Amino acid sequence: MPDNVLEVAGLHRAYGDVRAVDDVSFTLPAGGSLGIVGESGSGKTTTARIVVGLERADAGEVLVHGRDRTGRSRGRAQRLARAREVQMVFQDPYLSLDPRTSVEAVLRETLRLHFPGKDHAGRIRELLDQVGLGTRAADALPRQLSGGQRQRVAIARALAVEPAVLVLDEAVAALDVSVQAQILNLLADIREQTAIGYLFITHDLGVVRCVTDDVIVMRHGGIVEAGPTASVLEAPEHPYTRLLLESVPRPGWDPDRIAAARRALR
Repeated sequence: MPDNVLEVAGLHRAYGDVRAVDDVSFTLPAGGSLGIVGESGSGKTTTARIVVGLERADAGEVLVHGRDRTGRSRGRAQRLARAREVQMVFQDPYLSLDPRTSVEAVLRETLRLHFPGKDHAGRIRELLDQVGLGTRAADALPRQLSGGQRQRVAIARALAVEPAVLVLDEAVAALDVSVQAQILNLLADIREQTAIGYLFITHDLGVVRCVTDDVIVMRHGGIVEAGPTASVLEAPEHPYTRLLLESVPRPGWDPDRIAAARRALR
């Protein structure tokens, strides 16, 4: 089996004359954590959607455990198999949870779809414990949960199918800072327990610094810098990466200077 759980090579995706993703390549080792950072319109979310299978690339390859995911699925069985390989957690879990469905029912539905004919009660308890909710939350509806608890449900649902890769698209951006820390600590614990690979899509360099081993920086659909997270954030080589770091508010931060630097990079 390949050392890299995920290999992305030469991805291209255009919308008319706009190159949303332009020759993007990267790898993710089993148990690794890779961040993709960039501002809105950089191509990071489109890249993530191609990896998951929500969009098709115009060219390029996405391999999971060496198996190509870029072609059309042939039948329901292959669609389900691909879904089990890569799962996605979105920014707002409330939009992806049925407001009329309890936490237990959400997990049971996922398990029945992918693993029919089994008794899922024990696995549901295991998943709730794994994400720090416990069985007390099993009967709750999404509206009865906090934002952090709903995100834990979304993570549990993604983990239910035992994916090789978990794609997290701004997964903590809508949460309070203290809740963000709890979710990031939870994800770190899960990675240690399961050796799952993480692909973090974010504009937050603090999140990248906290939870990723490596990072790629995207701008206008392409990669402008890549490497170990500590090296890229401590000694960035590309002007755009330096601009992203300088854009983080801190004492003495000058928004006018940042705006001028941004215009100069266009």
